[in-house]
Amino acid sequence: MDFFSILTLIGGLSLFLYGMNEMGDGLKKLSGGKLEKILSNLTSTKFKAFFLGFVVTAIIQSSSATTVMLVGFVNAGIMRLGQTLSIIMGANIGTTVTSWLLSLSGISGDSFFVRIFKPESFTPILAAIGIIMTMVAHSDKKKDIGTILLGFAILMFGMETMSGSMSGLKESPSFAKMLIMFQNPIMGILSGTILTAIIQSSSASVGILQALAQTGIIPVSTALPIILGQNIGTTITPILSSINGNTDSKRVALACLYIKMIGVVIVSVVFYLLHATMNFAFMEMTASPFNIAVIHTLFNIISTIILMPFCSLIEKLTIMSVRTKKNEKKNDAFSPLDERFLSIPSFALETCRRLVSEMAAITKKSLIDSISLIENYDEELASQINTNEDEIDVYEDKASTYLLKISEQALSQNDSREVSQLLHVIGDVERISDHSVNILAAAREINQKNVVFSTEAQHEILTIANAVREILSLAVEALVNEDLNVAKKIEPLEQIIDKLNHKIRKNHISRLREGGCTIELGFILSDILTNFERVADHCSNIAVCLLEIDNNSFETHEYLNNVKETGANEFFEYYDMYKKRYTL
Repeated sequence: MDFFSILTLIGGLSLFLYGMNEMGDGLKKLSGGKLEKILSNLTSTKFKAFFLGFVVTAIIQSSSATTVMLVGFVNAGIMRLGQTLSIIMGANIGTTVTSWLLSLSGISGDSFFVRIFKPESFTPILAAIGIIMTMVAHSDKKKDIGTILLGFAILMFGMETMSGSMSGLKESPSFAKMLIMFQNPIMGILSGTILTAIIQSSSASVGILQALAQTGIIPVSTALPIILGQNIGTTITPILSSINGNTDSKRVALACLYIKMIGVVIVSVVFYLLHATMNFAFMEMTASPFNIAVIHTLFNIISTIILMPFCSLIEKLTIMSVRTKKNEKKNDAFSPLDERFLSIPSFALETCRRLVSEMAAITKKSLIDSISLIENYDEELASQINTNEDEIDVYEDKASTYLLKISEQALSQNDSREVSQLLHVIGDVERISDHSVNILAAAREINQKNVVFSTEAQHEILTIANAVREILSLAVEALVNEDLNVAKKIEPLEQIIDKLNHKIRKNHISRLREGGCTIELGFILSDILTNFERVADHCSNIAVCLLEIDNNSFETHEYLNNVKETGANEFFEYYDMYKKRYTL
């Protein structure tokens, strides 16, 4: 190889790795986090876990990505170590799909039907379709499909470029000597491990080997140990990912390494002992991209069959290897916000949405409890409301920070809208929690001063309190379930609460003039009504956010101005219903 061939090789390798990365990103976006949610939830049996690991990895084309997710799941407390072992084994087989796609480059023949299946024939078509879909399509799904097609085309062009740049190696005596050195199983395994550890992808390193095989100078005896080493090298990614994790996440990464190393040791020892006695003729055959795909797949299938019955022993081995640290911090509510998930933005976003839903549930309970204290004050319950408020502040800080990190990733339009939605909503949920503390302060004042509202005022407070409870319940339900039909019920009720607030204040002034109430009670009543009104406003903000971002905009004032016109019948239907329900 001359200097310019080396430059061509570097260019081809760059295209290959970039195409693989783009194809993987497109597949992850297309899955929309669904595959990752299935992984985290449906692992009840060993064989189901194995199947899920296989399917997810075959679709996203990366066992490294799957195992990194598993490290994150265990670190976040979503999964246990034992659940991951079968998934890892399924992922090991799932990752071989890439090598089969790349083996198409080895197809030979002159007939039209054979030639059309060669990469140089169909990748230009895929590239054209992909670029058109990426540039013209409006839906996220079509854009993601375009990215996948374009990524695959770039990957295959890179493969062809690498193969072309290495064609001169056929005549190189020094390269022939180097290949003989790699026929030594230990040297071959070591070189495959190092190469894969450097580029952190067994699919990519196997692809490079397949490109080299197209030169026709690599015997099976050289390719075999390199492939075995490539399977060990791919474990470097989860190992690096687990460095800052807890003990269990480190055990997952080590389990990946043990599964690969034990498999390589068993398969290589048995195979080379048999080869020493039987002298397999195929070892001197020239390796093709197809042969390499077969060897890569067979190794992972055989090692899985051997190791699957011993999952419990592998689990014990990893536990013995990584001891539990003293005083290790246990998983908390925020553990699922793991930065490892940022490489799969859809799943990271879903995880954050769950946290915001928990935050909304705590806020709802705090407000309902604070309202109950107006009639029946309980210091223990009051203390819990203050504790909840401190917790909500932490929720807001953690969730907002994580959402900002998600927003820095390559997001689909839907995911980008959801990030904006959650960032808006979090502030409103936190402010409702603040108002529950304010209502608590008013309830404490009533209790300490032993003041009593008039019968009319008590009825009025009860009426508006019930309306506030309902609007908060609707807002939380709409947020948690992403239910836009429920969200549409909130604005009419907010209008009723505004009118109730105005009427109660007016009635209080009348009672004050007639001597039926006091100025001191008026201040307390005013505080309660102000906080009720603000809670309703924040619930309205949540509803508007859900509705407007669903329509690709966030024009709060425009929505509130147009809601009676655009949905007059529906709005006034709900308005009349609430008007009858909450009458003074």
